[in-house]
Amino acid sequence: MPSQAPARNVFGLPLEDCSHEPLTGWFRDGCCRTDAQDRGSHTVCSRVTAEFLEFSKRSGNDLSTPRPESGFPGLKPGDQWCVCAARWMEAFEAGIAPPVVLEATHERALDIVPLAALRYHAIEHV
Repeated sequence: MPSQAPARNVFGLPLEDCSHEPLTGWFRDGCCRTDAQDRGSHTVCSRVTAEFLEFSKRSGNDLSTPRPESGFPGLKPGDQWCVCAARWMEAFEAGIAPPVVLEATHERALDIVPLAALRYHAIEHV
């Protein structure tokens, strides 16, 4: 079986981890990696805000309510999470996009979100 190419961030460099507490990512490995089954493109590493969590809830994706049966702790402002690129873009267009960790945002996010928008909301990686 051929080895898979390493995931890349928006700069074309190796993708850094987004969060292990809470554990995020399409693969729940702390990283915003993606594949063909990830229809939501969970590729933008964001530090969620109260405004974004409320926006997402109103848009049909409640990220703040814990769902223990699914192993989902619920998010609170300040948590880092791999959010769907399209939802992040909707929040950007509404003026409430959460901050982004560029080094941990997958290059596939650029299929939906312009790099300039991500850069505008970039935070230092911690």
